[in-house]
Parts: sequence; structure tokens; C-alpha cells
Amino acid sequence: MAPSTKIFSLEGRGLKLDTAEDLEAHIADLRAIDDLEEVHMLGNTLGVGACKLLGEVLATKKTLRVANLADIFTGRLLSEIPDALSSLLTSILNLPKLNTINLNDNAFGLNTQAPLVAFLAAHVPLQHLYLNNNGLGPHAGILIADALSELHVKKEEARKKGQDVPHLETVICGRNRLENGSMAAWAKTFKLHNQIKEIKMVQNGIRQEGISHLLSEGLRHTPKLQVLDLQDNTFTLLGAKALAAVAPGWEEIIELGVGDSLLGAKGGVVVAKALGKGKNKRLQILRLQYNEITAPGIKALAEAAEEALPVLKKMELNGNKFMEEDESILKLQDLFERRKEEHGGDVVFEDDWGLDSLSDLEEESEAEEEEESEEEEEEEVEEKAEKMIKEAEEAQKQPVAQEKDKEVDELAKKLAQTAL
Repeated sequence: MAPSTKIFSLEGRGLKLDTAEDLEAHIADLRAIDDLEEVHMLGNTLGVGACKLLGEVLATKKTLRVANLADIFTGRLLSEIPDALSSLLTSILNLPKLNTINLNDNAFGLNTQAPLVAFLAAHVPLQHLYLNNNGLGPHAGILIADALSELHVKKEEARKKGQDVPHLETVICGRNRLENGSMAAWAKTFKLHNQIKEIKMVQNGIRQEGISHLLSEGLRHTPKLQVLDLQDNTFTLLGAKALAAVAPGWEEIIELGVGDSLLGAKGGVVVAKALGKGKNKRLQILRLQYNEITAPGIKALAEAAEEALPVLKKMELNGNKFMEEDESILKLQDLFERRKEEHGGDVVFEDDWGLDSLSDLEEESEAEEEEESEEEEEEEVEEKAEKMIKEAEEAQKQPVAQEKDKEVDELAKKLAQTAL
């Protein structure tokens, strides 16, 4: 009798599956599930033979919705990954309900991205994409973003034929060194996929010019956005102004993360005043740690929280430059306590409410803040634009590995040409 569950999982088993025979010993249940909806392979390591067999089995599962293939190449040679990845992605390309792909924590980089790029450009059902910690770099980042732009074209073509096609709703692409050089490509992608709901691009080495471009040219066009996390990139006043200009358009935003982003004293005030316009009434969580925000910024945030953010329940402010006894901090603490009592319900998780621990506050240095802000304002817009263009061109010119696998290229082309 077939298993009653619709989920197959080998998650976290730490299996080393080199060949088809190695995998076969573990997938009897997978073969038996006729109405499979989810497969979870993360936390094992798969060779080419195992991936080929897994792909062949998954290709028969027309009801599959979620493929979690995170962290499946640990310890594999760089030369193994392209063939293994191609075998998997080629096999699952035509699954009509497969809307969620998780490839987190796999070392792709520039040398092994071809099969992934071809798949992303062609898999019309894609709705949720998880590509976190893949070592992409700016050049591969451009290729991934361009593939998603091409995917938008394919989705529109399918809709014109009367097909029910989901919008791309989730892109998680953090810890990938995307840098400024890929931001023009990503801005274009998000402008096209303008029904997107969740974007997380943390710790990507994106500087203020890239952040400003991403916000102004891309995320400005995403009115359905609910979660945005750009933490651990560099905003400065330039990025803060871009965020302030765009944020009022996100009327459905629930969580906004710009912690550890060097907003600065003036930037903190600019962002707070933008949130104070009353256009983000669904915002619940605001992450602003380690941004050199000073007392005026905290005051503006307290005013915004009280008057314009009626359901805000969590704000992270540790690591900024103000006193813990600041009057505005006390007002925020009182405000969140009242809201917790009124709306927290019978079971309250304390970590979901209030301010974070303020154990790492810095001393304010007004002269330093003023100097940094003035330097930021002195840089001309034209110079920033030229800088962005130059970095994008440099990213495009990065050399591909000398020993490029011709078979991988052929597989990628074959994959790209496969019709749904």
C-alpha cells in the first residue's frame, strides 16, 4: 500500500549518495507516492549518478509543488556539480505544479551556473525561489536576474494562451556577493515581476549607488511587497533617501529590514519621516540595528510608530547612537506594551513584541555624522550613474573558468529549448 503522506524527506540524514544504486536504497517510499507534493533532500550529498536517478523519478511526479534541494553538493568536486544539477533541473522542468525551488547553500558561482540559468528562464510555474549562500558573485548574479527577466516574458506568453500562470512572489538571494555590478539587472527583474511579495537580499556587498538604483528603478514598481530584507548592505544617506522616496508606495509591507546598513544620523530621520506619512499601515516589524541612528532619528521613529504605524509591534534598534534612557525610547516601550496587552491575545510570545535588547548602544559623535552626511551630499548624481554603469560592465566582463565544460553548455541549451 502506498504511503499516506504526500511528502518525501531525507532531510538532514547526512547521506553520501554517489551513484544511482546508493540512492535506490532510500527511495522506495518516494517511488510509491503517486500524489507527491513535496520532496526534501537537503543535508545530504548527491553525486551525478544519484542526481540523474532522482531526476528521473521526480519527472514522473506531476503533482510535485515543492523541491527542497538545498545543501546537496557538500564535498563534491566543482566538476561534478554542473552535470548533477543539469540532470535534476532538466528532469523537473516540465512539472506543471512545481512552484517552489530551494537551492540554498549550494556552491554554484560563475562556473556552474549555466544549468540553473537555463532552468530559471524557462520554468513558467515558478513562484518561490530560494537562492541563498550560493557564491554567485556579480556576473552570475546578472545572469540569474536576466534569466528571471526572460522568465517574465515566458509567463506573459503563457497567459496570452489562456494558461493559469502564477506570479513570481518570492526571491531569496542573500549572501551571494551580488554587489553594485548586478543591481541594474535585478532592478529590471523586479520592475517586470511587479507582483512580488517577498524579497530578501541580505549581505550582498551592495553599496549605496547600487541600493539606490535597486530601490528607485526596481522596487518602486512592487506595490504588493510584504517583506523586504536588505540588511547588511550599505545605504548611507543616498540609499536612505531612495528608501524614503519608495517606501510610501508599499502599502502592504509587513516587515522591513535595513539593519546594519549605515543609514547614518540624517538617513535615520529621512526614513522615519517617510514611514510617518501614514502609507505603511500594515507594517509590523522594523529592523534598524547598527545604523548610527541618533536621538533625532529615534524621536522621528517614535512619532511615526504612534501616529502612522498602527500595527507595528517590533522594532530593532540596538547598536545605534542614543541613550537607553532617551525619552523617545521610553515612549516606544510604553506604546509596544499597550499594543501587546490590547492585541497580543491569550498566548503571547515576548520576542514578537517591543524593542530588542539595547545592550550595544554607541556614543553619539555629531561632528562625525555631519561630516559623513556632507560628503554624501556632495557627490553628483551623474557620477553615481557613471559608477553604476562602469561596475555593471566590469561584472559582465569577468572571465569564465578556462576549462569550461562543453557538455554543460549543451545541456543548458537543451534545457532552455525545452517547451512546457
